[in-house]
Amino acid sequence: MRKRICGLLLCMLCTAVLTGCEKEKETDSEAAENPTVELVVWGAEEDTELMNQIIQSFQTKYQGEAEFQISFQVQGESQCKDALIGGLEDGADVFTFADDQLNALAAAGALDPIENAEEIIGRNLSSAVEAATINERLYAYPLTADNGYFLFYNKQYITEEQAKTLDGILEAAAEEGKLFTMDWTSAWYVYSFFGNTGLQVGLNDDGITNYCTWNQTGGDIQGTDVAQAMLRIAANPGFASRTDEEFLNGVKDGSVIAGVSGVWNAVAIKEAWGENAGAAKLPTYSCKDSQVQMASFSGCKLIGVNAYSEYPEWASRLAEWITNEENQRLRFEMREQGPSNIAVADSAEIQQSPAIAALLEQSEFSQLQRVGGKFWDPVSKFAANMAAGNPSGQDLQEQLDEMAEGISAR
Repeated sequence: MRKRICGLLLCMLCTAVLTGCEKEKETDSEAAENPTVELVVWGAEEDTELMNQIIQSFQTKYQGEAEFQISFQVQGESQCKDALIGGLEDGADVFTFADDQLNALAAAGALDPIENAEEIIGRNLSSAVEAATINERLYAYPLTADNGYFLFYNKQYITEEQAKTLDGILEAAAEEGKLFTMDWTSAWYVYSFFGNTGLQVGLNDDGITNYCTWNQTGGDIQGTDVAQAMLRIAANPGFASRTDEEFLNGVKDGSVIAGVSGVWNAVAIKEAWGENAGAAKLPTYSCKDSQVQMASFSGCKLIGVNAYSEYPEWASRLAEWITNEENQRLRFEMREQGPSNIAVADSAEIQQSPAIAALLEQSEFSQLQRVGGKFWDPVSKFAANMAAGNPSGQDLQEQLDEMAEGISAR
């Protein structure tokens, strides 16, 4: 009898052990089938709500394939390169950046060529693909084709005809005791005055240093002609050099009725001005007794995948998800940002957007931004002095020579 009881207990013990082993195997199997995937996404503060919504839809789409822990962190697109290169292994897995940072990011090893490049290329505008390409290889996912600037104006104070020339805009602003603003502390915007004059700036063949003829003393328009034009504008009571943030604050409090900015401010301006919100290509400005069409830098926002990501396959899937047709359409609806996706760009909603229409009109007078790092500070210094009215009285040609030298420094 005792032997039977012992045998029964032994049998029960073995069964329990085997059952435990089977459960452990099932748990291990489930863990293997549903690994934990941790991803960090960087983007602009203004995109927080949008990106969180996109991340949630991604997790829903791939529910059951992994246990996702995806977080969105605010990181300015214009500083993304510096933040990422400062610590690639600790940087975001997926990040939004301006296309002019592409070469530096690829050279630093932060980006690898995209594997399904032909598929991505086929979905996007050629200009956006060009901005994401180095030596015929695609290194990032096109997100927008709207990283440029144009004119916003309040139709309550400025007519469509007046909006065609800076003289007309300044006259209307001064009469109303209000302002037209533009950021002359930013070389990005200051390019507008030089871009269609025959004066040149750009990258040398080394892809790092610049050439610059903005101090040119020959030709139809000389550097001093542009400088003098800027001084005349600065002296007008209807003008103020203000940052993008200050421009928007002025729109909201009513002191600003026109300014140069981009689609990222379209929603806020529409809320402030309502039906009076107008948008157009940049105006012409008076230079050497003629009207010169203001130029602009153009560019795109791109989505990159960190080459050091611990989960490269999932990071790539997420980058492609953020930039797909559905989410570019959502981006336009929530942020009014111009899509790079061909199907969305051709939609009726996009064609009817005043801001996007203005950007497309300005594109005829724009140039893809391709300048080295030495471009920014010398131009900002020169333009800030023009905005202040050249208080030191320094010779304009001397200032232009100093600026060109700084831009071209090796």
